[in-house]
Amino acid sequence: MSAAQPGQGPSTEDSIFIDPYEPEYPSDDGNPMAESTLQYQWIVTIKEGIEVLFEDRDDVFVAGDLLWYATKRDKNDVVAPDVLVVFGRPKGHRRSYREWVEDGVAPQVVFEIDSPSNTATEMERKLAIYDRRGVEEYYYYDPESGKLEGWFREAGALVPILDFQAWRSPRLGITFKAPRRKDALIVRRPDGKRFRSFVEIHRLAEEEGRRRRRAERQARERAEQAQTQRRLREIADLRAETARERADVADLRAQAERERAETERGLREQAEIRARRMEAMLRAMGVDPE
Repeated sequence: MSAAQPGQGPSTEDSIFIDPYEPEYPSDDGNPMAESTLQYQWIVTIKEGIEVLFEDRDDVFVAGDLLWYATKRDKNDVVAPDVLVVFGRPKGHRRSYREWVEDGVAPQVVFEIDSPSNTATEMERKLAIYDRRGVEEYYYYDPESGKLEGWFREAGALVPILDFQAWRSPRLGITFKAPRRKDALIVRRPDGKRFRSFVEIHRLAEEEGRRRRRAERQARERAEQAQTQRRLREIADLRAETARERADVADLRAQAERERAETERGLREQAEIRARRMEAMLRAMGVDPE
């Protein structure tokens, strides 16, 4: 079966690389993946950080502590970088990385995290191997001392990176800050976000969850307070409207009382006028009104 081709959208089936079984090229060299929890933590942090960085690309393969065979002719020509990155090869599971199975594509970026048993001679040997195999970028980090070293390919050979402050990985786009303190390496993505361990990611997620819940609770409280204020204003407006209506009713009653009094006054005046007229008529007829 053919492997997924670069540029195709990833899917459950297309992202699975079919690794042919070749028992003469073992997947285990008998050495442990890491010799300390600190070394293991950094291997996983860097490997997973790069994996996430290129999660939307199906043509970038990232692995940790995977045996890398350069040629089918010599099964002893093998090395196991703590982290290797290959551009131009599909994602998927592998027993080992064999260049002849991978269309002759060699890893372009490798990382080595120092272990207690590493010697200067061993690291020089690995540098020579990576140089010979065409690696473009090689990074070495000792979490016990904080020492960081790197090499990049120039004019056909790996040459040292002299200034990490100004360095950005050409292939990965990441930057490094390595204070010479134990376990202090800072690796940042192109967007400035740090590579973090799973524990740190979990802790940050928990903190973000707490902040989000707190913000949501505060938003609800503000909304409830605003609703309460609106209700209080509505009640105040209703009371004011009721008071105005009562005042209007009182004004109407007062107006009615004034009109009634005015009517009674008019009736009395008319009654007096009629009485005076009647008295005058009686007198004119010679009748004593009394």
